[in-house]
Amino acid sequence: MKILGIEINRATPKQPDAGIQLSPEQYRLYNHLVGRMNNKSVEKAVIELVEQTKYLTKQDVGKWRQAWQRAISVEWPSRFDLHAVYRDVEIDNHLTGVIGQIKKEVLQKEVVIVDRMDNSKEIPELRPYIDDAQWFIDFCEYVIDAEFWGFSLIEFGNAIDVNGIKKFDGVDIIDRDHVVPEHDVFLKHFSDNYKNGINYTEPPYSNWVLPVGKKKNLGLYNKLAPHALAKKNMLAFWDKFGEIFGMPIRIGKTSTSNAKDRNDVSDMLKNMGAAAWGLFPDGTDIEIKETTRGDSWQVYDKRIERANSEMSKCVVHQTMTTDNGSSKSQSETHLTIQEFVVEYFARLVRIAINDKLIPFMIMHGFKGWENAKVKFDDTEEYTVDEQVKILDLLMNHYDVDIKYIEENFNVPITAKKQAAHPQPPMNRFFD
Repeated sequence: MKILGIEINRATPKQPDAGIQLSPEQYRLYNHLVGRMNNKSVEKAVIELVEQTKYLTKQDVGKWRQAWQRAISVEWPSRFDLHAVYRDVEIDNHLTGVIGQIKKEVLQKEVVIVDRMDNSKEIPELRPYIDDAQWFIDFCEYVIDAEFWGFSLIEFGNAIDVNGIKKFDGVDIIDRDHVVPEHDVFLKHFSDNYKNGINYTEPPYSNWVLPVGKKKNLGLYNKLAPHALAKKNMLAFWDKFGEIFGMPIRIGKTSTSNAKDRNDVSDMLKNMGAAAWGLFPDGTDIEIKETTRGDSWQVYDKRIERANSEMSKCVVHQTMTTDNGSSKSQSETHLTIQEFVVEYFARLVRIAINDKLIPFMIMHGFKGWENAKVKFDDTEEYTVDEQVKILDLLMNHYDVDIKYIEENFNVPITAKKQAAHPQPPMNRFFD
């Protein structure tokens, strides 16, 4: 086997020649491949974590600041409390829609496998390895998630053969509560000190996990947390306001001093519903008190609207593609900004695939990937109307190949239509 310009076989030394310059990632790959030559099989290292039920507790801005402080502690960094806040942030519907837009646009991009030294030279025989492969889609999604959570430690299953094509039988995320990326360790108990952790950058664990993200990055959720929590609490306050002031108040006045009559009036008022009626003692007045606070809902609605716009600005750097817009020129500008954001996330995914995943695949026996890399096909697609206009413009100045029209418009063309001969003027026959 030849990898990185080095022929690797059972006689290959465990340490590369001093004259060969290798990056840390290439050095790790070299050592692993040499080790594989002396082993019949490589079994997946089982990462055992003592998982506990995560209790959903009420979160507020005060708890978020305390959790943030603990996460950046030098003596004992722990993101456990911060992740509890993030779980509240993650379920926000507006945020789910904004992040979902990014994920869908990135994951729907066409992946092209090309030669590492020649972007124009495609390698189509490698497509079956990743086409419609759930493990590959999961990996790309975890890479995107790392930007929001701050870090992802991705665990791969065993490499198996399916109809002659090698695949991983699963890709999962190591529970973030058990990972301390600042020190490259994971903890069996999330409450352990990082000094008791297990280093995932060393074998055998390094053969089965890939870290993605910056070690000290706490992710975009940390910036989104105050707005998402304020929005959640404001919705609760609005519900409480509706419960108290949304329905008219029923007031009963009675002159009776009989305890039984007073209890009867109380029960009747309590049970008044649709098509209600009541039989009250003589001297009883019933009054319906309507609320006069007609615009109080704006206090809540405006705050929720502001929270949504702030979260949109944080993620996609604009608001018009996620909220209502009134100007076409402005919406086009905002759409361009969102496209830049999508391209940023796509670049993160592409770098993770080329710099981390492909060497990892080679390490696990994926053949043909030694000189390969991936890129996204960003060829701009035009609507049918736009294509027709472009074609019309071209045909006025150039001879267009019929095959182009047949392939792009799915219209069979048998022959070129002959121009009709102009009819002679009628008065010619009467001269």
